[in-house]
Amino acid sequence: MKKVLLCLALVSIVTGAKAQSFNDYFTDRTLRIDYIFSGNAKEQHVSVDELSTSPRWYGKRHRLTELPMEGNGQITVREHKSQRTIYRNSFSTLFQEWITYPEAEKNTQAFENVFLVPMPKDTVDVTLSLYNNRRELSTSLTHQVVPSDILIRKTGERFVTPHTTMLAPADSNKCIKLAYVAEGYKKEEMPKFLNDVKRCMGYLFEYEPFKSMKDRFMITAVESASLESETSIPHEGIWKNTALQSNFDTFYSDRYLTTLHIKKLHNILAGIPYEHIIILVNTEKYGGGGILNSYLLSPADNKYTPQVVVHEFGHSFGGLGDEYAYDFEQIPAYPHDVEPWEPNLTTLADFHGKWEDMLDDNTKIPTKITEKTKKKVGVFEGAGYSLKGVYRPSYDCRMRTNENPVFCPVCSRALKRVIDFYTK
Repeated sequence: MKKVLLCLALVSIVTGAKAQSFNDYFTDRTLRIDYIFSGNAKEQHVSVDELSTSPRWYGKRHRLTELPMEGNGQITVREHKSQRTIYRNSFSTLFQEWITYPEAEKNTQAFENVFLVPMPKDTVDVTLSLYNNRRELSTSLTHQVVPSDILIRKTGERFVTPHTTMLAPADSNKCIKLAYVAEGYKKEEMPKFLNDVKRCMGYLFEYEPFKSMKDRFMITAVESASLESETSIPHEGIWKNTALQSNFDTFYSDRYLTTLHIKKLHNILAGIPYEHIIILVNTEKYGGGGILNSYLLSPADNKYTPQVVVHEFGHSFGGLGDEYAYDFEQIPAYPHDVEPWEPNLTTLADFHGKWEDMLDDNTKIPTKITEKTKKKVGVFEGAGYSLKGVYRPSYDCRMRTNENPVFCPVCSRALKRVIDFYTK
């Protein structure tokens, strides 16, 4: 319990520290830090791979030491001289998901990860921390970055991937910069890609709160050409030469669509305004994947593409958890004696601060499913891949099934809070 409380203290939304101006510590450039995460179910390691810098900083310029959500990992930047925290952000990774699978019990593997922070004016200490599903620190690395280091590679200045602004924000200084990246589109297929982006943008902005807050988004279409169309489907023996070498069958799940080539992704995006990433895959096959503050992948041409884009954006942007559970596949992702950090999941270990304030006075906890309770916020068992012990706020939601047409009130509020965090 002490470890859990310590973790919670570290990720408190309000740090209590005196707010500082962006210009006090940072220049208008991006520092990209490439890491290698390696290990297995028993031990994990973090190593620095490479440092690079590119023009402009497109992330947050206010609330620099606050987090919109806890995540499964965090990056913290401290001024070296004073050890004052000057920037923080949270994330999740495929590596942390992989170590929960049986394969990690017998094999050791390495994964690429890339994180962006504003370019410091002076020497800083950067700490990269990973947490397990009990919200306890599993491993961390602290390393020093000297901005004048001649080996920090400069990118995004001479060679920039062709790109088009698809949506301009009302205020470019207070907006969320979202890049759609082409995957599995050959050069001659870029007109299709741009049309696909327009269509998928429309899907996203059909949903609240995105619909009413559309003016707070900047959207760029990035024309990263592939040598072959579509994507790889390993269980069918299909391997394609694409820009990001994406594939289905991630962790042997036939519809889990991801890419492990995170450095290639950020090389493609160097010099382009982006903070959040949607990788649009030129395929009709159903599937997808979304990782907090990393990326999401969605097929462009499946009948469920509208639902997949929006659902996965709920993960990658909003930090929302999956609200479904199946008899045939139960994954012990959430220990029942630890409260999940995701705003739309609870184990009732510490329900205060979740959606308790949105319940009617006569709503019982847990909530039994009836025709009456289906229409309001409750605490319904079956979520987070577990039929028992993990609870969701609504009978149905965009984070639960493809058939539900909206986000539930709890998820909508959580997404609105994230948008406000970045733009207010």
